[in-house]
Formats: sequence, structure tokens, C-alpha cells
Amino acid sequence: MSRVLRSACWPVLDLVLRLGLAQSFFVSGVLKASNWPNALYLARNEYPVSWLSPVTAAYTGVTIELLGATLLAVGGMTRYAALSMLTLTLVIQFNYKALDAQLYSAALLGWYVLQGAGPLSLDGILRRGLSDSALPLAARLVRAFAWVRMHLAPSYLSVLRVWMALALLLAGHNLPSGSGPGIGRLSLFIPSHAAMMWSPPMTVACGWILLLGLATRYVAATLVLFTAGAMMMHPALVDSLYTFGVLMVLIVFAAGPVSVDAIFDSWMRRRFPELAGGPAFSLEGLPRIVIVGAGFAGLSCAMALRRARASVTVIDRGNYHLFQPLLYQVATAALSPGDVATPIRPLFRECPNTRVLLGSVNSVDTTRRRVLWGDSEIPYDLLVIATGAAHSYFGKDEWQTVAPGLKRIEDATAIRSRLLTAFENAEICEDAQERASLLTFLIVGGGPTGVELAGAIAELARYGMDKEFRQFDPARARIILVQSGPRVLPAFDEKLSRIAQSSLERLGVEVLVDSRVEHIDAQAVLVSGRRIAARTVLWAAGVMASPAARWLGCEADRAGRIIVEPDLRVRGMADVYAIGDTAFSTAWNGQPVPGLAPAAKQEGSYVAQVIGARLSGDALPPSFRYRHRGSLATIGRKAAVADFGRLKLWGAPAWWLWGVVHVGFLVGMRNRVATMTNWFWAYLTFGGGIRLITSAGTAASGADTRPAE
Repeated sequence: MSRVLRSACWPVLDLVLRLGLAQSFFVSGVLKASNWPNALYLARNEYPVSWLSPVTAAYTGVTIELLGATLLAVGGMTRYAALSMLTLTLVIQFNYKALDAQLYSAALLGWYVLQGAGPLSLDGILRRGLSDSALPLAARLVRAFAWVRMHLAPSYLSVLRVWMALALLLAGHNLPSGSGPGIGRLSLFIPSHAAMMWSPPMTVACGWILLLGLATRYVAATLVLFTAGAMMMHPALVDSLYTFGVLMVLIVFAAGPVSVDAIFDSWMRRRFPELAGGPAFSLEGLPRIVIVGAGFAGLSCAMALRRARASVTVIDRGNYHLFQPLLYQVATAALSPGDVATPIRPLFRECPNTRVLLGSVNSVDTTRRRVLWGDSEIPYDLLVIATGAAHSYFGKDEWQTVAPGLKRIEDATAIRSRLLTAFENAEICEDAQERASLLTFLIVGGGPTGVELAGAIAELARYGMDKEFRQFDPARARIILVQSGPRVLPAFDEKLSRIAQSSLERLGVEVLVDSRVEHIDAQAVLVSGRRIAARTVLWAAGVMASPAARWLGCEADRAGRIIVEPDLRVRGMADVYAIGDTAFSTAWNGQPVPGLAPAAKQEGSYVAQVIGARLSGDALPPSFRYRHRGSLATIGRKAAVADFGRLKLWGAPAWWLWGVVHVGFLVGMRNRVATMTNWFWAYLTFGGGIRLITSAGTAASGADTRPAE
């Protein structure tokens, strides 16, 4: 439990605590800096320091509050910032009666002096690199701080717990500060006033239990619930915020070494050595779960099985998880490939039951229960197929080389090269007709991908490349979106489809509805009998499932998707599940589940629940039911549409919502921060983003670099 709480809860709790502490000090520093006479008055009269002049003391105090708060907020040099702020707090408190809020903030600052900041901080990001850097003393300081964290921070937890217990006991007996039996003046520094928000019997009982260090997490959790209730009824209880923080630290890090909990934990580790560290169990003889594919569905399933008592193997032909909904922004030079892809292995670094393999699955032997992987085979007891989908050219596979689709990073970088090379070739082209064909970009398919591609290319041409070329105006580039149906975004409400089309046309995109592509070659596209000279053609018209149905020899629909049972098992196979774009399920109120990221994640989590129930012998969950959260599509700068059934949004509100949702779905804090930074910069500057031609020869010739399925 300790490991789970520290890995799952501490990063967020640490960030919240640091921001809360930093805010109070920063506001104080700003108020003093903006009213300097008042700051000097406080330094002379309220908390004079004998060894410093009032001016020096005021400057020092304001500097510590502003600089220390900033460092604490970002988690840079956290221990030094916390120590300076703690010193300032103690200097103030020794000159007049301490307030409970100051005592609790001092307790939390003391914790940061010993523990340091969590992973969501500059210190957490740089710690590993500094430990092996050439900076003077850096490695020694990192090792010293690690020793402090390991040996002194746990003891501080025991002190913190006893301190909190004494506050509860004083409050429970209604004893004011300074009158505690046997501790005299020390009770001035025990925050009993804030603890009086709870009923006396509960306060006394919790105080004695906490003093012993018995069931510390549960006692602290109980007090947190009552603290939250008191804060809701009495918002003016500012002290409760800091009380809440101290209690949460006890919940996450427990009672410390001097406690009944620690004695019991030590006995349990001697009785059950497998709890002493490393893998929580041996993988020998455990059920073998193989997950093929690390897209949204496969990764969600694997993440949910991280703590399962099973051996989990994840196989993918790439070593990264790709956020496909933003892949078009890589193709249009708005984002870097690293912003939308996350390496898979680090996600399972703390999961000894999970291994990740890089490679392509050739087939599956369901009789012998083997996954054939290159020249090797991997046995399984339970198999999860999450291999996604590929492009469908509706029987015209020869178009693939001249009209690439967008499914992988390689596709995105190749398309980016095609787009940018077209502009570069137009700059050196002397023939006006040839230049026009180079500057004509045709997208086949009016679904979300096609609409987003068309809008992004239009913005790149009109804003991102402004004044960069001399022979032509990039804004005169022709972007054409071809849709075979009567409207774009056919899965959306008709009103939103009209709004999306209008937004595209305002960007200068030509939208051709009820139009069919009849032929594509390297020079032109034949659309409903009309020849359009276009050197760059992009395919966003249709998808087909991976060849997984052929591997299994099972029933599939017309798009090659595996037909699954209500619990997402492959028909006729008790131990094989199919999820994501490779599965056909009617779990959306009798309709087919759409090929969206939320649907894939829901299916992955559901299959993990089913597998967990099978492993533990519990009752299986009810049949899978897809819960549609809504559909989103962006058209360009400040333009998007959002369909949530009864609620429909468009324009700027939908665009902001689209951005928040997509950032939230990204895997990894680095990707979220990088994506938000790039978007913000491009939004303010109309910048063109990552405009690198990384495969110029391929882009110019129109060759496709994707590996064959």
C-alpha cells in the first residue's frame, strides 16, 4: 500500500502542497514590497532581529518570501527554499504568539527540508542527471540528500505524528495553548486551536491512537474527511488547509519508524519475505497474459493489470505509445513527433510483472496457445488483441504510394516532408501552371482527420509561412477537401457539420461534397469526372482492421474487424479478447462502437476487469457497455465543433475544450507541457512550428516509407 500511495498520490499532493505554501509566502512578499514603509515598521516593531538592521531585515524577509516561494512552487532547490522560509517563520513566531496556520506551515516546510520535492518538480526532473554530472559537488549533494530522505525523513514522520496527536489531546480536553500538563510553554507550539473543529470524544480517541502510531493512515483519513466537512461548513477555517496537508502526508507516508504500525510492518516482512521489496511475487507458474498492441486499448488494459497477480507481456512494433488524434499536427509541422509519442517501457518501470517486447506479430496459434513473433513464439493463457487499424483504399491499393494516409509517426513525418517540399519546389519553379499544381493540396475524406488536416494546412499556408517566400504568396495555396457524402463530419450533428464546413471555407478551403475520387496519380486526381492537378494528395477516407482476424481464423465484418461477444471475447474462443479498432462490438446501445480513443480506453479497462475477475475467481462484470462522452473536431485557430448529444458547442468554446481534452489524454507530463507550450507560442506568434524536411527525397518522389503489414 505504501508503494502505491507514494507513486500514485505523492506527486499530485506534493505539487498541491508546494503551490499552497508558496502562494501564502509570495502574497505576503508582494504586499510588503508594494508597501515598503509597512514592511520597515514590521521589521522594527513586530519581529525585530537583533543582529540585523530593520532595513536589512525587511529586505531579507521580502527576498526570502518572493524568491523562496518561487523556487518552492517550481520545485527548484526545494530544500534550500523550504529551509529559508522555515527560518523566517520561526524568527517571526519566537517574537509573538504562534498561530496554528503558521505552525502547520512550519511543519510542512520542515518536511520539505528533509524529504525534498516529488517527481513533478525541477528537482525531481534533474535529480537523476545531477547525480551523474560533472558539476562540482553535485553528485555528493544528491547522495547526501538521498541519505537525509532515507534516514531522517522517516523519523520526522514520527515526530510529526506525535505532535499532531498532542494537538488532538489538548483540543479534546479543551486545554488552551500554554496550559498543557507536563509540557508547559512547549504547548504554545502545539496547534490545539485548529484541532478543536472536531468533537472532543473523537478528538481524544484519535489523539491516543495516533500517539501510539496504530492504524495511522486510517485515523488520518478519518480526520481528513471531518476536516473537509468542517471546511465546507466554515470556509473561514484557513488553518484547516494546512491541517489537511499534514494529515495527507501521514496518509501517504504512514507513521514513521517509532510506531505500532512500523512494528507490525516489520513482523509482516519477516513473516512474508516477498513483501520486503522487489517483485511482490514470483512470476513462475502465474497466468500468462499477452497483449498485442500498445495503442489506447492495449495500453489501458496493460496499465490496469500492473498490479495483477499474473505475468503480463506487451508486444508492439514500435517502442512508443502514439497519440493518434494529434498526429495531423505533426504532419502539418505544428508539433514534434516527441510531443505526441511516449516510450512504453518507462510506463512500466515500477511494474515487475510486466515486460515489453518490440516486434511484429506474424500469426497466432490458438491450438497451442502461442503468439508467433518473428522467429520466436510466446505462450499465453489469456490473449488480448489490440492491433488497431490501417488505411483502406477500397480496393485501390495502388493509390497508397501517391496518397499516403496518417496512422504512424513515419506517415506524419513523410507527409510533413511532402507539404514543405511542395512549397520549396514552388519557390524554384518558373512555370506558373506547374507551380499551381505544386501548391494544390487535396485531402480525400471529410471525417475528423480530413477536416483537421485541411484546416491545419490552410493555417500553415496563410499564417505560418507569411512573408517567407519571394516567388509566390503561400496564402494563395489551394486546399481541397473531397467528401463522398453530402456533408463533412457525417458522425456529428448536421448543424455542426454545416458550421465546420463554413469554418473551413472561411480559411480558404474548397469543400467538395457528394464527390467521388475516381483516379489518383502523381500528377492529378480525377474527382467525379473532373481532373484536378494536385501534386500532394493525402488520404483520410477510410480504415480497415489489422490482419488479426486472419491470424485467428475467426469471424470478421466487412472492414476486417473481429466480431466479439458482449464481454469482448472473440467468438468461439474462451481465452482470446479483441479490443479497440480491431474489434467489432455493438455495445453502444446496439450500434457499433466507434473507433475513438475513449472507446478504446474503455474497452481496455473493461477487459482488464474481466481478466482480473477470472484470475481471482470473482464474479465477472456485466457485459461491456460503451459510454459515449462526445465527439470533438478542430478546424483551425479558435474554431472547433463539439457534439455531446444534447449539448453542442462550436467556435472558441469548443476549441478551448478540444485543447483541454486532448492535453488530458496525452500520456506523460512532459508531452502535456511541451504540447501546451508549442500551442501557446504558435497561438500568440502565428508560428509555423517544427518545419523540418527530414526525408526530402521521399517527399519529392512520393514514395511511401511505411513498413508493410
